[in-house]
Amino acid sequence: MEIIRTVAAMRAWRKQAGKLAFVPTMGNLHQGHLALVKEARRQADKVVVSIFVNRIQFGQGEDFDAYPRTFEADCEKLRAAGVDALFFPDERELYPRVKQDFNVEPPHIQNELCGAFRPGHFRGVATVVSKLFNIVQPDVACFGKKDFQQLHVIRMMVDDLNIPVAIVPVDTGRADDGLALSSRNGYLSAEERAEAPRLYRELTRIHDALKDGSQDYAGLEQAARDELAAAGWAVDYVEVRQADTLEIAHAGEKRLVVLAAARLGRTRLIDNIEVFR
Repeated sequence: MEIIRTVAAMRAWRKQAGKLAFVPTMGNLHQGHLALVKEARRQADKVVVSIFVNRIQFGQGEDFDAYPRTFEADCEKLRAAGVDALFFPDERELYPRVKQDFNVEPPHIQNELCGAFRPGHFRGVATVVSKLFNIVQPDVACFGKKDFQQLHVIRMMVDDLNIPVAIVPVDTGRADDGLALSSRNGYLSAEERAEAPRLYRELTRIHDALKDGSQDYAGLEQAARDELAAAGWAVDYVEVRQADTLEIAHAGEKRLVVLAAARLGRTRLIDNIEVFR
């Protein structure tokens, strides 16, 4: 696996890569990331992964400085997974003027769901992903469905800006007890880790009710919020949305997604389940 640290070297490497699949990450890799790599290998001749902890998608008081940096362990995992190149730029390489004056501004959805609690987050995500697409120039890019709103924003950006990258969604990786795999799971204490699967159980309960024909979205959402709060969670949101647009869901719609974000101790967890009925 070649480790590439500059934009110029990444562009030079790309010229000889053939059909290229890309997996952008912030490092601290787990099996969920490796599932993205596995799908990327199915999609193309060569696979490049990036590791970059993107300051501009972190809000005030969020965990940018504390975010786990595990470069050597990440490299071992990527080599074992058959990755061809790792793009590992430092901050000045990707943001040479330090301040990013031009940004990709998503539409109103950036201020809803997770965006309501993390102002500017999706602007930071869209901006860095557009930069990475311009540098790496992949044919295909793989994103996990766990970050469902992020996936939606990236798909919209690619469509609206005519970026020639096929976005491939990959199902959420889960532990045996259902907890969605996330780098932030490492922040959980032993007691919190035992409690954490409750979020997925509540989403599953809503999923099953919707599959059985329930149209009481508000009642299902409130019941889940109450159950989580009673167990000590600080709930940001539990919402039923239209799966293709992330707009507010209305009775009778067939393609839905249930999304949630809640804090357990100091750890913010997100998850979702799609519902097709």
